[in-house]
Amino acid sequence: MVEYGLAKHAHVGEGESGDLHMVCCNQNGVLIAVIDGIGHGEEAAEVARTAAALLRSSADEPVISLVERCHEKLKGTRGVVLSVAFIAPEQKMLTWIGVGNVQGVLLRADPKNGNMQESLLLRAGVVGSKLPSLQASVLPVSQGDTIVFATDGIQGDFSTGLNAKENPQRAADRILNKFRNRKDDALVLVARLTGISP
Repeated sequence: MVEYGLAKHAHVGEGESGDLHMVCCNQNGVLIAVIDGIGHGEEAAEVARTAAALLRSSADEPVISLVERCHEKLKGTRGVVLSVAFIAPEQKMLTWIGVGNVQGVLLRADPKNGNMQESLLLRAGVVGSKLPSLQASVLPVSQGDTIVFATDGIQGDFSTGLNAKENPQRAADRILNKFRNRKDDALVLVARLTGISP
């Protein structure tokens, strides 16, 4: 249902990145998440893995419930920031939510279907520590639309010059190479929707 590309880089001097992605397909759709463990290194990676495992095991739940479950599970840890998207291909709908600073952008393949580019509304907070009031956004999607997630190791202006036709892996590599700020772990996930009927 999705074709995706991934590019990531650990913070200088760290053997492991605290930034993690998850793509999980089931009969209802596709759950995509990008998780950034607070800080970097092994402890950040461990808390990000805990969040990813919980998301994967509960992938059928609504995105708000998923974030709330992560928050409960991660209390007492350093916490994470994350953005989560669920694509329901039969309904041709994307539901997404972001807590913290994992940026999300939806690129439309066809301009007739709405704004060419939509940005995820992020709410300030830390999952596991300070959870804001949660509100998901719902957008219509079409075959060929592309979702891009980037952690805070990527400069915020990465969304300029995005192209829905670019190969997802090439796009992820290009964004990482051009926009990595070298102050933190960095991860870019580019996912093209391929399983939506016209």
